Amino acid sequence: MGAPRAVVFGYHNVGVRCIKVLLAGGVDIALVVTHEDSPTENLWFESVASLCQAEGIPYITPLDARAPELLAQVQAAQPDMLFSFYYRHMLPASILEVAPAYNMHGSLLPQFRGRAPVNWAVLHGATQTGATLHEMTVKPDAGAIVAQTAVPILPDDTAFEVFGKVTVAAEQTLWGVLPALLDGTAPRQLNDLRQGGYFGGRKPEDGRIDWKLPAQQVYNLHRAVAPPYPGAFTEVNDVIYIIETARLSKRSAGSLPAGLAVVDNCIFGVCGDGRMLAISALRAAGEPISAQQLQASLTARVSTH
Repeated sequence: MGAPRAVVFGYHNVGVRCIKVLLAGGVDIALVVTHEDSPTENLWFESVASLCQAEGIPYITPLDARAPELLAQVQAAQPDMLFSFYYRHMLPASILEVAPAYNMHGSLLPQFRGRAPVNWAVLHGATQTGATLHEMTVKPDAGAIVAQTAVPILPDDTAFEVFGKVTVAAEQTLWGVLPALLDGTAPRQLNDLRQGGYFGGRKPEDGRIDWKLPAQQVYNLHRAVAPPYPGAFTEVNDVIYIIETARLSKRSAGSLPAGLAVVDNCIFGVCGDGRMLAISALRAAGEPISAQQLQASLTARVSTH
């Protein structure tokens, strides 16, 4: 018996780390299917294509996961198993039928199924998340759970920080269960779809702040989309301000109206429950905005009303 053969669909940091686990575990990766990097995206993550080049692994970047030629290439590789590690396209039934298929999802399934699970977990104020390896079915994130590892979400963690933990959790999850997966003894646990829910992808516009909301909700939004994600934003005098870094403040807003404010030469976001966010880094048009600059803009807004 030779080394088990796999075809891997992968992208992002989780793709890189999990491919490295398969290589360390003695898996023969016959083919990697990944994505061309988008010139419009902030590429803060590692490259699966670069890893394949360094390791001499054949890889392709098809635009359509349903293309007949992709199915033919996967079949030609004659894999014993398929893996999907943060690949962004849904795999059709025709590919899933080639070999047993496993996906690494960035949450503790059945919680936060679907797109952007880390961002949604932070947005909803979850105190833990993790990584789950599960059997792939046509319905996304619905197959039996093979293994999962939990990580904490601390009160001030941003989605970027949590994603770093989830990447490590994904590596640990795969490393721990891989021997059993390869010899056919890996456990299976029911993925109870009555629990949790599905969440869709997020767009930059979803980061718009509603200052009438309680401060904790506004803070969770900031944490969920803080850079390198597009950032939570608000508008003053047709200028879009993006919050880079902020913390919940212990100061009371008093009689200040909801929205951006400058108090004692410091920038705050006043929320609907009278609490505030202390904003330590604010940007507009890609440039840092000082308290003095914001005060001038706020004063101009008042004078025009």
